[in-house]
Amino acid sequence: MTSITELRNANLATDARLRVVTGLQRLRAALRSEGGTPDRTVESGLIIATWNIREFGRSKFGYRSDEPYYYIAEILNRFDLVALQEVRSLYCLQRLTALLGADWEYLVTDVTFGTRGNSERMAFVYDRRKVRFAGLAAEIVLPTPLSADVVQLARSPYVAGFRAGWAQINLCTVHIIYGESVKDDPRRVDEIRGLARLLADNAVQFRSGLALRNDELEGAKGENLLLLGDFNIFNREDVTMKALTDAGFIVPQGLSSIPGSNVSKDKHYDQIAFFRQTTGLTPTGRAGVFDCFEHVYRNSDRATYEAEVPSNSTYNTWRTYQMSDHLPMWCEFQIDDMDGYLASLQQEFSNGH
Repeated sequence: MTSITELRNANLATDARLRVVTGLQRLRAALRSEGGTPDRTVESGLIIATWNIREFGRSKFGYRSDEPYYYIAEILNRFDLVALQEVRSLYCLQRLTALLGADWEYLVTDVTFGTRGNSERMAFVYDRRKVRFAGLAAEIVLPTPLSADVVQLARSPYVAGFRAGWAQINLCTVHIIYGESVKDDPRRVDEIRGLARLLADNAVQFRSGLALRNDELEGAKGENLLLLGDFNIFNREDVTMKALTDAGFIVPQGLSSIPGSNVSKDKHYDQIAFFRQTTGLTPTGRAGVFDCFEHVYRNSDRATYEAEVPSNSTYNTWRTYQMSDHLPMWCEFQIDDMDGYLASLQQEFSNGH
């Protein structure tokens, strides 16, 4: 990552530069620790993450300062492929990937217009040394209305295909509507159920690899399909979660018992789930959420930032507009299927084929 090199010439006061350096040191130590994230230099592993970065662009407090970009980039640098939600500025996304370095690229949707869309984009950010874009990129449009009052999802889901190791992966990232502050808001349930069923019914159609004729689709196996992002699910026992799992999506075991992904860790807004089964993509059991506020913009740093906090806000609220009100969620997958391939060949050759 190039952040430290750029930091030498950054448009920051000397005390702010020192603060960023010490913040990065704490983050790096925590990310490498037992409670952090796996080392992603291992060729056989792939770490997929999702992060709703709160109003990543202009917010009611204006644009972020330069400082949090270094922290966000340092965290993303621990992952191989990341789905981002609430992207409001292409400049901010470009600034972030520039810090990550020349090996990183992004795919991004157009702006979702309308009052419910909040002028947001969704994006995939990935390291080309591990992940290759496989050609499929599209926004999902539902074929029929969700209800008499709801025609489409408030924010169009974004699906893209990637290749990593032995795995062909199609990821669909979402930002499901929040609606009312209740666990079973009807529109939220309808959006999750409608999208999950559509993907389940058409899983074989989402292909980035070998193209199939219509007469070949019947009985064909689909590629790996992952659904991830901000579902605004309050609790794993809620009907919103059931709408996802009833369609055949499975949350990897490593994510089934972790704390919530909001700052207070009591809501399970963000999820990563795969459809039915995977090929060449096996969850390792290692997964989690990373609490950045234990290391930067800490409770103990309140006095340090007092002059930057607007008069119409509190420190705890303001800092979520610097980092986010969501914590990054990640899951590690095994992408080396050579042993399985050799075993299948052994069986085939043993049978005389």
